[in-house]
Amino acid sequence: MSDQLPLIAVAVVVGLLLIVPAIKIVWQYQRGVVFRFGKLRGERGPGLNIIIPYIDRMIKVDMRVETLVVDPQEVITRDGVTVQVDAVVYFQPVNATDTIVKVQNYGKATSQIAQTTLRSVLGQSDLDELLSHRDKLNARLREIIDGQTEPWGVKANIVEIKDVLLPEALQRVMSRQAEAEREKRAKIIHAEGEQIAAVALAEAGERLAAAPASLQLRYLQTLVEMAGEKNATILPIPLDIIRQFAGAIKG
Repeated sequence: MSDQLPLIAVAVVVGLLLIVPAIKIVWQYQRGVVFRFGKLRGERGPGLNIIIPYIDRMIKVDMRVETLVVDPQEVITRDGVTVQVDAVVYFQPVNATDTIVKVQNYGKATSQIAQTTLRSVLGQSDLDELLSHRDKLNARLREIIDGQTEPWGVKANIVEIKDVLLPEALQRVMSRQAEAEREKRAKIIHAEGEQIAAVALAEAGERLAAAPASLQLRYLQTLVEMAGEKNATILPIPLDIIRQFAGAIKG
């Protein structure tokens, strides 16, 4: 029996060397791409998988959504303004085989495509479009990036422009422009109010002229309002004298 112990030990070691490499566990969010002597053999799903040790090789691919932060890019817009823009891209492998066979590093390749597309698309856009219609630019960026990465088995789900950094001189100019715009709106609103008030006063004057008793009541109401301020001295003047004075001035 003692003579068989070394043989048993050797058999156990050989068995472990054969069994352990043959067992591959693929997690639920992964897919395993199997190669045999360098040739593609197929794709394995999640769970326990058995391969031929030392002959087959399995490469696991994470199929979850990945976040890619695009470094700030210096872009010259179509109207000649230099800005710095950064963005974030949410992409996801949808074909594990293509991500291994058709591209060496799909994450790095997607990053380079995102940077190039960001400079290209924003360079064809005006500054106003970049600041006011960002949703359209995001959709356009996503469509272009997704079209470029689709052959690699990668799908771009969301592309968002995070921040736009403007030169300080341009920020001051835009601030003065916004202030002037606010003043313009305020003057227009004030002028419209004056116009409405003038029309209302004209209508009120016509109605008071058509009803002399109403003019008398309005005159008395004005006296009452003035009497509420105790720091003023009121000298009532008969309404007939006021009418004669107004008629003299009109004549």
